[in-house]
Amino acid sequence: TENPDVREVLNLLERHDKVVVVQTAPATRVAIGEEFGMEPGSVSTGKMVAALKRLGFDYVFDTNFAADLTIVEEGSEFLERLKNGGPFPMFTSCCPAWINLMEKNYPELINNVSSAKSPQQMLGPVVKTFFAKKKGIPVDDIVVVSIMPCTAKKDEAKRPQHTIDGRPTVDVVLTTRELAKLIRMKKIPFASLPEENYDDPLGESTGAAVLFGTTGGVMEAALRTAYELATGKALPKLDFTDVRGLDGIKEAEVDIDGKKIRVAVAHGTAKVRELVDKIVSGEVYYDFVEIMACPGGCIGGGGQPYSLDKDVLKKRMEGIYSIDERSVIRKSHENPSIKKLYEEFLERPLGHLSHELLHTTYSDRSRKVRQVEKVGS
Repeated sequence: TENPDVREVLNLLERHDKVVVVQTAPATRVAIGEEFGMEPGSVSTGKMVAALKRLGFDYVFDTNFAADLTIVEEGSEFLERLKNGGPFPMFTSCCPAWINLMEKNYPELINNVSSAKSPQQMLGPVVKTFFAKKKGIPVDDIVVVSIMPCTAKKDEAKRPQHTIDGRPTVDVVLTTRELAKLIRMKKIPFASLPEENYDDPLGESTGAAVLFGTTGGVMEAALRTAYELATGKALPKLDFTDVRGLDGIKEAEVDIDGKKIRVAVAHGTAKVRELVDKIVSGEVYYDFVEIMACPGGCIGGGGQPYSLDKDVLKKRMEGIYSIDERSVIRKSHENPSIKKLYEEFLERPLGHLSHELLHTTYSDRSRKVRQVEKVGS
C-alpha cells in the first residue's frame, strides 16, 4: 500500500523548493539494518546517515542532540521540584503514547508530568528558529522530517502545542520501516554504503542521549545530569545498572546531596498501568518515574522492523548501550553543541526562550473517553 507520509516525503525531496531537514531517533540506528539483512542490534548510524544524504535530504541532524537538550531541561526541572517540594513524582514526557494514556486515563497527573517536550518536538523548533536564523533561511522554506521507531510520534507532531505561528515544527514523521521502504524504492544499497557523519551543529550528541532508545535510558541519562548539577560532582558510577534490563517495572534509590531519591521505570502498557495505578492510589511513593508504552522502550516501537528473533529487544538494547559505552562524552550537559546553543541562543535551562520553545502543556481528555464508552455501551 502506498503510504501518504512516504509519498509526501518523496514529493518534498523531488520538488527541491524547500530546505528539507531530517532527524533520526536513537532507536532507529540499532534496528534499520534488520530491513537490509543485518543482525538485530547492529549499529548502522553511519549507513543510515549516508542513505538519507543519498535520498536528497539537505541536512541530516540527530534527534540525539535534542535528547541531550531534553535532559538538560528535564533534569533542571526535576531539581527545581526538589527545591520547591514537588509535585512528585515527576514523570518523563518523551513517550507520546504515555502522554495520550495519561491525558485520557490519569488526568490528575497532568501537573506531575515533566513539561519538557520530547526530543523530536524540541529539535523542530530549534531548527526553525536557531538554525534558520544562523543559515539565513526563511522559516517557511524549511521542512522538518523525522524518522521514528514509533507510530504515536505522527500524532504527537500534529498536536496544536507543537506549532510556531500556527505551523507545525515537525512537518512529517516516518517510521523506521517507512524509511527502509523509501531507501528500497530509490534502490540505495544500504548494507554496502560507507559510513557518513551527521551535519553540524545539530548532529552532535552524547552517550546519554542514545539511551532514550531503551527502557530505563531516560532515567539513567537524567540522573547522570541531575546528580552532577545538584552536587557539582559526577555520579560515582555512570552505568546506573539498577534501571537497566527488560523487567516490566524496575526501581532504585539514588542519593542526591544527602536526599534519598526514589526512582521507578516501567515499560509495556500493562506494567505501566500497574505502576501508575499504585502511585495514584498512594500505595507506593517515588520522586521520579520513567514511562515508556512499548516493550523494551522505543527499540520495541510500533514502527520498527518486524522480527522473528525472540531476542530482538535484548540485541537492540545491547546495541544502544554499546554506543553509550563507546561515546567520548557520556553526560548530556557536557555536549559542546548544547553548551553553545545556550550561550548563543537559549541563555539558560528553564529560561524564557526555553519555556517558549522547549516546554509544553497537557490537557484533560478523560471526558471524551467516557463519552465514547457510553455511546458504545
